[in-house]
Amino acid sequence: MSTSRNPGAALSGVALVTSALAAQEAGVVPATIRKWVQLGHLRPSGQQGRAHLYRLEDVFAAERAARRVPRGRAATP
Repeated sequence: MSTSRNPGAALSGVALVTSALAAQEAGVVPATIRKWVQLGHLRPSGQQGRAHLYRLEDVFAAERAARRVPRGRAATP
């Protein structure tokens, strides 16, 4: 585990990544990470300077949550 992203992450045993790396791992663009935060699917777990940091497991959970949300209007029965 690299501690260059967040020196405190090694102490807690949790790797934190930037939004750019989180987007790359999830296969989305960084704007999608920001949208998930805006929609409440994802919350930053830390901060380094002005950059928000995220746990990858939270990013993947947000991806699953975003897929469950129906897009557009709901289907009528």
